[in-house]
Amino acid sequence: MSETATMAMPGVRRLVLGPWNPWAMVRSSLTWRAAVYLVTGLGFGLAWFIGLAVGLTLSLALTILWVGIPLLALMMLLWRGGAMLERRLLRLAFGVTVPDPYRPMPGSAGLLAKWRAMAADPATWKDLLYLGLRLPVGMVEFTVSVGVWSAAGLLLAAPVLTVVGDSVVINLGGPLVYSADDPLTALPLTAVGVVLLLPALYVTRAMAILHLGYGVLLLGPSRAQAERIRLQARAEQLQASRARGVDAAEAERRRIERDLHDGAQQRLLAVAMDIGRARAKLEEDPEAARALIEQAHAGTKEAIAELRDLARGIYPAILTDRGLDAAISGLASRAAVPVEVEVDLPERPPTAVESIAYFIVAESLSNIAKYARATRASVRVAREAQWVVVEVTDDGVGGARAVPGGGLAGLADRAATIDGILTIDSPPGGPTVIRADLPCTW
Repeated sequence: MSETATMAMPGVRRLVLGPWNPWAMVRSSLTWRAAVYLVTGLGFGLAWFIGLAVGLTLSLALTILWVGIPLLALMMLLWRGGAMLERRLLRLAFGVTVPDPYRPMPGSAGLLAKWRAMAADPATWKDLLYLGLRLPVGMVEFTVSVGVWSAAGLLLAAPVLTVVGDSVVINLGGPLVYSADDPLTALPLTAVGVVLLLPALYVTRAMAILHLGYGVLLLGPSRAQAERIRLQARAEQLQASRARGVDAAEAERRRIERDLHDGAQQRLLAVAMDIGRARAKLEEDPEAARALIEQAHAGTKEAIAELRDLARGIYPAILTDRGLDAAISGLASRAAVPVEVEVDLPERPPTAVESIAYFIVAESLSNIAKYARATRASVRVAREAQWVVVEVTDDGVGGARAVPGGGLAGLADRAATIDGILTIDSPPGGPTVIRADLPCTW
């Protein structure tokens, strides 16, 4: 299996590096999907071999009459369609998406030009090679799969076979013969069958990896195509993250405008009106004027407090002056539940990373106070390679998820502005872990 194919398709790596624990393999649907695929592969291989052998032989024989040329074109379409089907079967069996590796077809050209382009595409002939190998590969996979699973299955079912039939006799050659006439004497055979399940599981996984390896090699994109696909996916991801960043900034601007209009601006307007009324009553009713001035003074303090909170929401001064440790400790001291803070950064990260990390912690602690019904929480900020990792954990009821327009979705948008990743692990019943991986280079 090529390095590019493994990097381009995480499913291949997941199959190779996935759990080899027998119990985990038994519980995994991947094991049984792979077993079914390997057993039925002989039928697909036989069908493709007969179809290609007959079709290609007939087409080549009729080329002397010019009838074989359109038949060859139809056969080419047939085996390319068969290769597309095989890619879908690989995805169903192994959970691996193998991209179509074909070159773009000329859009406005005629059928002959399209057929020439198809014939000049190396992926077309790799498809034919894969389908041609399907029969011998399928024979090996069928023989091995049926052998290991039949042996294990017959031994496991030995007690049932003694009830249905007369006896079960296992002849290993020469004097090594074991005969069971009743379910009790057949139990040792069942134990052997349980032991044979282990090699059956491992053989199935190994053959799945080998089949997937040659399938990706022949049906998947080349190294250059895989790199182009990766770059296209990266470009789409960057475009989406930039769009989300612009949306997040626009939403933040609207929030600030709304808070100014509905909060501080209204209070300052009330203060101006109170001062105006007090000035009008200053000579006629000094006591009423004094009350209005006191009311205006209180309103001014409330407006100042709201402006301070708004400024803190934009970018807290303590974060600029003292860094993440002090800023997050300040958030923890005001949190509704006890919060344990651990910040392990050898140096201060860039301002954008600090700001996003701070607001992720602030929003997470706010959500804990509102929804989690937690008794304690913890915040960890650490450097891992070239990433700043922020983890906020609580022991609440769980069930947190990012919904469009919600606070957690906004945090994901903030992280996306610098190509960061926000993950939420919050099963019902808790605990909840919100993790942000923020790229950072010192």
